[in-house]
Amino acid sequence: MKMAEQIGEAGCLIGLDVDAGNLELARARLSGTGCRIHLLRRNFREVRPVLDELEIGGVHAIVADLGVSSNQLADAARGLSFQEDGPLDMRLDDRERITAADLVNGLSERELSDLFFFNAQERFSRRIAKRIVEARRHARIRRTGELARIVCSAVGADPESHRGRLHPATRVFLALRMAVNRERENLEAFLAQVPACLLPPGGGEVPGFGGGRVAVISFQSVEDGLVKRDFREREKAGQYRIVTRKPVTPDAAEIRANPRARSAKLRVAQRVA
Repeated sequence: MKMAEQIGEAGCLIGLDVDAGNLELARARLSGTGCRIHLLRRNFREVRPVLDELEIGGVHAIVADLGVSSNQLADAARGLSFQEDGPLDMRLDDRERITAADLVNGLSERELSDLFFFNAQERFSRRIAKRIVEARRHARIRRTGELARIVCSAVGADPESHRGRLHPATRVFLALRMAVNRERENLEAFLAQVPACLLPPGGGEVPGFGGGRVAVISFQSVEDGLVKRDFREREKAGQYRIVTRKPVTPDAAEIRANPRARSAKLRVAQRVA
């Protein structure tokens, strides 16, 4: 809302999301703003094709807010959280076919172990994968609560004793969600397209314009690492100037207001060539 107001009547705001419900929420919040608004049910990895379809050569700024929203986490039917029991789905885009249950019940023990380790740095990945394979021999694993209990059993943890600490199943759920929604691949594709989407210095009919900027907010180390490396490599290649030498993180007041923001990291780069 604030961004739309800052753009003004002469500007244009483009929003991409694969979740139809979130697009409707955004449409309601942005109604009445002065700028032109395009809200499209597209993945952010399609940023360049979308701009081509809208006949827009380049933009002044791109903001990518990674991960999931609070309303998605709170929806037990999506299966994104173990706080409430729900189906092992985890799809952000219900047009996709593969669910978390398909991965949990279909991948080999080695594939599950690699998925947990490389997507979320789960140090007990082998132990957890082995226990999952043992459990699914008796019956298909279908529910979030069931998977959470299996993970806790694999690492010897009490599901109720994690108060104030990271739940033992947190990284497993993160790794599965990333795999179901191909989040790592989508981020890599997005980062590769961004330079061709940002206006160069002096572009955009703005006096003294120094080049378009890209801002990425990540919530876990794998994605933040991808953004950090991409920005550094493009700075060395003369494409970017890194604006945030260290990631911007929320202060204590913001965390009190929104505890889920505690892991957020914001990185910004500017196109210079």
